[in-house]
Amino acid sequence: MNPLPRWRAVAGCVVLAALVLFAVLFTPVYIRNLKLQNYVDDITRAVENQRQPDAVLRGWVIEKARSLHLPVTENNVHIIHGPEGLGIEVAYSVKVDMPMYQVNLHFYPGAGSR
Repeated sequence: MNPLPRWRAVAGCVVLAALVLFAVLFTPVYIRNLKLQNYVDDITRAVENQRQPDAVLRGWVIEKARSLHLPVTENNVHIIHGPEGLGIEVAYSVKVDMPMYQVNLHFYPGAGSR
């Protein structure tokens, strides 16, 4: 059996280090987005929120996003009153700075009554 060439071992370590770097940079943002998604889902499922004014619902979502350090503004939150009930859609992006590169992650958390 031939030994593993040194360049392959180095290349493997570089790839592994890059994957770890991506995980460290992106995972916190995705976790915060998941928390916002769960919060929006909870709002739409609560029957007592069906009659809340749009401004109140929008304020709750924006307040939660701020507490999670997510760049959500009033223009990013859309309240929908349909035959199925209340729906909330949020569309925003987060800039993540990486060494020598910047990535815009786009998120679309939303929920509706079922």
